[in-house]
Amino acid sequence: MRRIDLHCYPGTDEWVRSQGPFAEALARYWKKPWVGRAEEDVVADIRTAGMEAVLVAFDIESSTGAPACGNTSVAAMRDRHPDVFLGAWGAVDPLAGAAAVAEAERAAREDGVLGFHFHPIMGHFRVDDPQWRPLFARISELGLPVMIDVGTTGMGAGLPGGLGSRISNAHPLAIDNLAADLPDLTIIAAHPGYPWIDEMTAVALHKGNVFWELSGWAPKHFPPGLRTDIRARLQDKIMFGTDHPSIPFDRLLNEWSDLGYSEDVMNKVFHANAERVLGFDRVAAA
Repeated sequence: MRRIDLHCYPGTDEWVRSQGPFAEALARYWKKPWVGRAEEDVVADIRTAGMEAVLVAFDIESSTGAPACGNTSVAAMRDRHPDVFLGAWGAVDPLAGAAAVAEAERAAREDGVLGFHFHPIMGHFRVDDPQWRPLFARISELGLPVMIDVGTTGMGAGLPGGLGSRISNAHPLAIDNLAADLPDLTIIAAHPGYPWIDEMTAVALHKGNVFWELSGWAPKHFPPGLRTDIRARLQDKIMFGTDHPSIPFDRLLNEWSDLGYSEDVMNKVFHANAERVLGFDRVAAA
């Protein structure tokens, strides 16, 4: 079966540096060293797992001062390994204002990014704030999708005040508002959305332009209602992602298998929904 990982960070030193002070909390949250690896090792692991991946850029420079793991960087990594990477999500920082709009246009034109990913908690913004509407409207005009984190995060977890981060910035209702205001914008919610999984389910079901990838959580911890909905009313909405390097690939794949879904549902989750919504070529798994 083809497996498309929609949420794969580069895992390199550059990417770790782009997280600034949040890297310390992530090491504690995931209970392992949070250090960069050689690009060749990351690529080898993805290839061994039998997956194709979409890289994710990272830019929260306005809120931390840490240099971004930017669009040109992930595009270059994508191009160095075309057999492994189907594309790259760009990243722009809404707090940069007009410069963010200009960078979105440049990255779309020059880097060929798939779309743009947003981290509302660490970036200190809500995607439904009217002041960021020109950015999202321009992305919609470019015909590109967005991927937006929902729910809590390990970034800042356990640190005083969460380093100023507010998990309410990643409430699913922010996506609901954005989807209503920009119906031509394809939106993919990233992560299960805890503690608002029911709210995220409602948004995904109600808004035809909203989809949902479930990276960053071990599948064995999905609550019963979500497990049922994946094989039933959400089966055409759910997509696969790993949030690499958060959870080992083999653990994720094994736990998805252990959920006991039919082959038809697994095909939709692992590749067919992404192919349909994001336009990936339909190819037979090797």
